Amino acid sequence: MKTTTKILASTMLSGAMALQSTFTHAQGGPSVNAADQSVRPFHIHVADASLKDLRSRILQTRWPDKETVADRSQGAKLSDLQGVAKYWGKSYDWRKAEAKLNAYPQFMTTIDGVDIHFIHVRSKERNAMPVIISHGWPGSVFELLKVIDPLTNPVAHGGNAEDAFDVIIPSLPGFGFSGKPTEAGWNNARIGKAWAVLMNRLGYKHYVAQGGDWGAGIVNEMALQAPTGLLGIHSNLPATLPNEAGKALGSGVAPAGLSSQEVVAFDKLVKSLKEGGFIYKTTMTARPQAVGYGITDSPVGLAAWLLLHPGFATWAYGNDPKQPLTKDDVLDDISLYWLTNTATSSARIYWENRNGELISAGSQKTDQITLPVAITLFPEDVYTGPETWARRAFKNLIYFHEVDKGGHFAAWEQPQLFTNELRAAFKSLR
Repeated sequence: MKTTTKILASTMLSGAMALQSTFTHAQGGPSVNAADQSVRPFHIHVADASLKDLRSRILQTRWPDKETVADRSQGAKLSDLQGVAKYWGKSYDWRKAEAKLNAYPQFMTTIDGVDIHFIHVRSKERNAMPVIISHGWPGSVFELLKVIDPLTNPVAHGGNAEDAFDVIIPSLPGFGFSGKPTEAGWNNARIGKAWAVLMNRLGYKHYVAQGGDWGAGIVNEMALQAPTGLLGIHSNLPATLPNEAGKALGSGVAPAGLSSQEVVAFDKLVKSLKEGGFIYKTTMTARPQAVGYGITDSPVGLAAWLLLHPGFATWAYGNDPKQPLTKDDVLDDISLYWLTNTATSSARIYWENRNGELISAGSQKTDQITLPVAITLFPEDVYTGPETWARRAFKNLIYFHEVDKGGHFAAWEQPQLFTNELRAAFKSLR
């Protein structure tokens, strides 16, 4: 029997009327009982009224004046963003995005007082290895959909039956359809503990974990915690930056004693910092609530904020048929943030982890990790520390590989390559 639960998806309309999006749950809906350990089927259907409201807000955007430079150094260019908004408000179809998600089995379960939404696809192959994969910001479960079939159905994607995985993809707390924590403390360590509970609740005795961006921080914490059943982790944004290199970032001068490859990695990171590659990080780390007030009431404001991420901007504004992601892919993700009203709750992950640097080996305590660690570097990512740094950071590095294409959203950009990497990375742990 189906029940319908209404979840707030937009803030006050014109200062008065609040709209709600409707998400249909096959059983039970979100739990209000923190002790409830049930796993409840979940299905998405956003109310037509919320989609109409979104389009209306986009088309009624109050625009700022034009930037005074020819590049994006001041933020999104007015003409670029107006082009995206015109398409978003008049041509983009959320129902197609919704269908992408509903094509996979989705569930909700309550862990540590927060409802956790997740996709769970079991392979038809015997002895498939369970893998829990975590996204980051400004991503979502959308960025991981393309690897589900290659991982669960390897024979159809150039692999062998023994390469199969069961795939679990949760929405981080405060992101997407997961619940929004109502108390402080949901940092990477707490999320890592929740993921261990989730895997246990699903009946898995042994499993591996993978993550990039914030997902990389989460799997790093899981490796530190070493819960029963976790066999190893894979990261595509590993915490390998040595302390001496981290301290020198401010000056931009590589410390003495680095190899030529290490200097290249250092200089690349310095360049990214100078070009504002992490400009959003500072604000959300310091004042996530203030960020939320600024973008929760305007979908175009939200888009401009999320499009500060270099990769997102390239795909949203570009029309190159060879680019890995389309404008629709990016708008699927931005629309998800808008329709679930998670601009603020997702931004808090920066504040919750404000006392640590995601790529710093010292900050992430990598020297305390004894579980097997596998690493893949994608060349267009913001940070690609060399193997020498990786081996210094992790005592039990079982796999390290630099691939020839792909960037920060590796699974989204290069799904087959990402799949191949996971097969190779975890082969020795089967």
